[in-house]
Amino acid sequence: MNKWYLNRLMTMSGKEISFRLKQSIRGYLKNKFGYKFELLSKDPVSKKNILGFHIKNAKFRPNTLSVFGADFNYSNPQAINWQKDLLSGEAFLPSFYRKINIRGNPNLSAKCVWEINRLQFLVSICINYKITNSKSELDLFMQINKSWSLQNPFLSGINWYSNIEINLRLITWFLCWEILDTDNIISRDDNFKEFVEDTWLPLIKKHCIYSYENPSKYSSANNHLISEYAGLFIASSKWEFKESEKWVRYAHEGLENEIINQHSREGINKEEAAEYIQFITDFFLVCFIIGEKTNKAFSEQYKQQLYKILCYIYNFLDCNGNFPKYGDEDDGKCFIIDSDEKFNNFKSLLTSGAILFNDPVLKSKSNGFDQKNNFLFGDRGKLVYESIDNISIIESSKFYREEGHFICRKKENDKEIYLHFDAAPLGFLSIAAHGHADALSFILHVDGQPVFIDSGTYTYHTEPEWRSYFIGTLAHNTIRINQKDQSVSVGPTLWVKHYKTSIIELELSDRIDRIKATHNGYNKEDTQHIREIVFDKPKNEFQIEDTIAIRKNRKILVEIPFHIHPEAVITQVSPNSYLVSKNLVRKIEFYVDEKLDPVVIKGQMKPQILGWYSDSFMKKEATNVIYCKTQIECTTTFKFVIKIV
Repeated sequence: MNKWYLNRLMTMSGKEISFRLKQSIRGYLKNKFGYKFELLSKDPVSKKNILGFHIKNAKFRPNTLSVFGADFNYSNPQAINWQKDLLSGEAFLPSFYRKINIRGNPNLSAKCVWEINRLQFLVSICINYKITNSKSELDLFMQINKSWSLQNPFLSGINWYSNIEINLRLITWFLCWEILDTDNIISRDDNFKEFVEDTWLPLIKKHCIYSYENPSKYSSANNHLISEYAGLFIASSKWEFKESEKWVRYAHEGLENEIINQHSREGINKEEAAEYIQFITDFFLVCFIIGEKTNKAFSEQYKQQLYKILCYIYNFLDCNGNFPKYGDEDDGKCFIIDSDEKFNNFKSLLTSGAILFNDPVLKSKSNGFDQKNNFLFGDRGKLVYESIDNISIIESSKFYREEGHFICRKKENDKEIYLHFDAAPLGFLSIAAHGHADALSFILHVDGQPVFIDSGTYTYHTEPEWRSYFIGTLAHNTIRINQKDQSVSVGPTLWVKHYKTSIIELELSDRIDRIKATHNGYNKEDTQHIREIVFDKPKNEFQIEDTIAIRKNRKILVEIPFHIHPEAVITQVSPNSYLVSKNLVRKIEFYVDEKLDPVVIKGQMKPQILGWYSDSFMKKEATNVIYCKTQIECTTTFKFVIKIV
């Protein structure tokens, strides 16, 4: 652990070290001398419902949810241990939040604890109450919040450790307040009024204070900082505390900055974690809507950047709404209105974008007017959505040279060939926390079905051997040299010695797409990997050419894996050719360079982990990998062909 802290220190600037030292001293002083705060400045406590949400066609929801495959039942709040990891059964001990070591027990996952403590399931209870008008649902809501408050005193315990969690709770409470129409219940229910004044509002105020005083600055200024500005902006726009006006200005300015800082000019998030895009975009979206409704509008630059983000989402989804799973994914949501596990939030965001920008293109790949957008826009939004023309678009390839993301696409009616090629940076800022060592990797979807895949994420802070595998180069469709990753990982979300990618050649036309790129991740091995992908559209064929350039005559171990979706069937046709099929009318022919001796590996543990796939966080399964390994002593080129027939 001392080594981890040393490595983490090396990623910080002098200013960041000074900032973190001051934050620690302030935290310990609060712990020693306590913290006093004034709850309310004046009445009324809150602004009336900002979004004007009305429950429509909602179904009653059971008091159970699935947390990374484990069932969590919240019908008996007195039995809940809010510090417990459901998967391991172990729990964090209550102590001052800055003294907690979340990496001390390899079997205990802070992420699994936090997922429950985001309290996003409270929205379901509120919806149940609105459907049934049952006092038992309102009582359950109050009991859960009281239980949480008692077990999580201010600044004590794992649930005060991370500021992103504080702000996700603020957003949840905002949604609950709006759904319940809390001010109305207060006026007629003395018991509920007492709960609000003695429990709920003090909790909200403490969370606002924490959010403001513990920002994720410098090397941690990634999605965490966005969530912090968003949570505080939403809360201080809703509840009128003495500091609310100051907090609104602070958070508004922060959001204006981060929507630019953390995205490219084309609207691509710099963390290089595709699934996080829906998470982050919801923060910016909800704040934009609330800003419009509370006379705290965001700038035209903010609005246009939000539009670019939505356009990237449109372009990077395949015809079935699947996205290219580069980088980390942990199933996180800014908020949850629709409890369907198959709910596609990317497509829902396109619905929101269509409404905001009156855009038929975004509508063409959207979710329809779903429950989430009903919450955000109400009946007026539905009228706008329905007034937008329904158009059919023949999508084509889209190259983002500056960002290193390349989408090769051929679409004819309901058939689509989709390849995403990743020549992007490792990640964002000095720690690149959620990036994977996947330079020059690709994924391939055929007719909306993933075939050649990214292996996924599986875990963060537990099971370090598995974390190393899933973020490592061997778990991606690229090349590993001398059994080393392209960059060096020194912690679960901590990279050093980042590689740099370069684009050598590009061609984009109706007949041919060509991308040729390289990276410097193997400079210490005196080796360079250059990959060229050519998409011959008339032939429905991809030609992949990998050149391993060796600067000094020495033996180099080359590993070339091709990861196949678990539902796909692989048939070996000849020593160097395969037929891949997956619930498709069309099949994929795959040809391997004759200089190689490919083998199919599935669910291997030794001599190294290989052949595993994680479709969602904390879940994994065995999958097939067409694996090639060879030694070379001079510059060598390998050729592969993927043909869709």
